Order: sequence, then structure tokens, then C-alpha cells
Amino acid sequence: MNKNRRPDPDIRSGDLSDCGQRAKPNARKGDDSKRRTAASLLGLVVVIAVTCVVAFGAWRKSGRDAEAEVALQTRLNAIPSVRTMVAKADDSPRTIELTGNMAAFDSAILFARATGYISTRHVDIGSKVRKGDVLAVIAAPDLDQQLLQAKAQLEQFEAAVQQSQANADLGQVTNQRTARLVAQGWSSQQQGDQDRLTADSRTAAVAVAKANVLGQQAAVRRLEQLTQFEHVTAPFDGVVTSRLIDVGSLVTADAASGTSLFTIARTNVLRVQVFVPQAFSFGIKDGDLATVTVSELPGQVFRGTVARNAQALSPNTRTLLMEVDVDNGDGILSAGLYSTIHLQVHRSYPIINIPSQAVIFNQDGLKTAVVSEGKVELHKIDLDLDNGASVDVRAGLKPGDHVVLSPPANVSDGMRVQEN
Repeated sequence: MNKNRRPDPDIRSGDLSDCGQRAKPNARKGDDSKRRTAASLLGLVVVIAVTCVVAFGAWRKSGRDAEAEVALQTRLNAIPSVRTMVAKADDSPRTIELTGNMAAFDSAILFARATGYISTRHVDIGSKVRKGDVLAVIAAPDLDQQLLQAKAQLEQFEAAVQQSQANADLGQVTNQRTARLVAQGWSSQQQGDQDRLTADSRTAAVAVAKANVLGQQAAVRRLEQLTQFEHVTAPFDGVVTSRLIDVGSLVTADAASGTSLFTIARTNVLRVQVFVPQAFSFGIKDGDLATVTVSELPGQVFRGTVARNAQALSPNTRTLLMEVDVDNGDGILSAGLYSTIHLQVHRSYPIINIPSQAVIFNQDGLKTAVVSEGKVELHKIDLDLDNGASVDVRAGLKPGDHVVLSPPANVSDGMRVQEN
């Protein structure tokens, strides 16, 4: 064997390795086929799973829809239950509250009727006085002297009457004598006429003298009354609300610019002025009772009476002025207070009061649902007064109607319901 012989190229080591490499692609092809098969199976499983989930969801949805349909149909077919109340007619008076101002029953400003100086002052603001009490004294010496002079002149006139009467008597006697002498021819006709006319003139002078006395007596009485005004007295029982003079003040008695002295108010009875709206004016009459409250006096109620009204409504506010007289003998109240008046308004027709929740408001106006023989009837109503939580119905309901308190949103005519 020749050792130096080269091996056959076909059986070289390189050729052997190449043979191995040729066999490997076939193996990889088998592995790829297996992977593709597994992937296909996995995809099929996923598709089946998704299909099952979708089908299950669709089944559940269809079931829920069916249940909802059944529930909706059940609700539609069910008869709703409602709460009702029985309507009742009410003709009792209703109470209204209005605000008003308190004023003194009588109030007066006292002016000077005599010219002079204030010599004495007996009262001050807040002093309670009785009718005829002297509030102040005016010293008026000029007026006193005028009175003395007038009285002296009156005495003169009275003396003149006596003198004139004596002259008249003498004239009558002379005339009678002359008349007899004329008749007997002892005296002339001229003398007779002269004595007769003289007697008539003296008789007329007596009448003039008496008239002078009457005139002077009137002047004396006037001055006496003016001197009585030197004592300023209270015209009625009340309280002094203002004092405008003091001792030593000069006051004048003038109709245009006289001096004001005091203001006095009668407060044992107070007038409460209140403006009543037109809607309530027909239900309140003179003599009706009323109550008055003041916020600063909680718990205290003062009773009064509607005493008078203006008999005409204000054209601007359509309100009627009324006055309520309140007894204030204990002096708790004061003139000028702001108060609340509670009045009883008589109804001219009965009303039916229902809660506001029973009123239905839509494009057709105000209505309310009434149950009759298990069915709903919608009645159009006319309100008399809206009280907030309740309303007064004057038309549209009658006593005995079963009114639905909280009607359903879908309430309609003929709808079947059952009452609780």
C-alpha cells in the first residue's frame, strides 16, 4: 500500500460533513410542519372560544332584553297606586296679616290765644294730663287792662240807658200834658207836635243806649274769654308729646303766626291704619274684630275693632284704607309703632283647599286629577288664592271628589288607578 496516495476526493472529511448538512433541511421541514399544525390548532381554539364568548354575550343580552321587555310590559299593564284626599268645602273666614301704623286717636297742637309772657309751666313732655288741667299760664297785662276798660265802658253805657230812660219818661209826661192843652185850646198845635216828637226821640234814644250796652257786654265777654286763654288747658285726656315754650317765653295770639305751645295726644285708644287689598276689601266690615301684634312685644296680642273705612279704594294701589281702634288703657303701646294686623275675611263663596302637589300645570293651564270609579278624570281648576303649600280652589272641584295628591307623570284622562 502506497502511503503517499491521496485519498479519494469523494470520501474526504469535507464531503462527509456535507452529507450531514444535506440531511438537516429535511429535519427542519418536519419541525416547521409541526409548528404550523400547532398554530392552526391554537387559532382554531381561539376562534371557537371567541365565538362562544360572543354567542354567550348575545344570548345573555337577548335574555336581558326579553326580561326588560317583560318588566316593561308588566309595568305598563300594572295599575298604579295613588294617594288621594276627599275634597271638603270651606266657608269659614280666612285670616290675613297686613302691616299698619299706630296713631293717636286724637292729636292737637295748642297755640297761644293771648299775647304775653309764660309765667308758669306745669307740664313737660311725657306728662299725662286730664281734660281741663292747666298746662301753663300766660301773663297778659295788656289784655287785663283792656278787660277793665271794657267793663268801665259797660257801666257808662248802662248809666246812659238809665239817663235815656229818664228823658224818655219826661218826654212822655210832657207830651201828654201838651196834648190835653192843645185839645182845650190853651196850647198851639206846633207845641203839641214838638213835644210829641221829642218824646218819640227820647224813647228811641233809650233803644240806642240799650243796644250800646248789648254791644259792650259782648266786648266784655270776648275779653273775658281771651283772659281765660291765659290759662292753657288740656282739651282732652292724653299725654304731652312736645313742649315748645318755657317760663319767660314771649307768645303771640295771631291767627296766621300764633305761637305753638304744646302738642298733646290721646293714647288710651289708638288708631291702626291699614291698607286692605281689593281682593279682601269685600270680606271685611266695620265692627269686625281684629288682633294686633308688635314684633318688639313677643307673645302679646292686642284686641281691636274695625271702626271705619274710607269707603273708596285708592286708584293707584287698589287698596282700601281701614282703621282699627285698639284699647291702650294700660299704656303699653305708643303712637307711631309699626305693627301687624290680623283680620278675619268673610268668604262670599265656599272654597276647597288642596295641597299644591295636587295641582298639575301644563300647556292647558291648571288641572287636578280626580279618581272616579277607578279611573282618572282631569279637572280644570280656578284658583282663589295661592297659599304656597296649599291652594284655595273656587271652581273645578266639588265636595266629595277624591283628589290625587301626587299624580304620576304620565297621568291622563281615563287612566286606571287604585287608591291607597
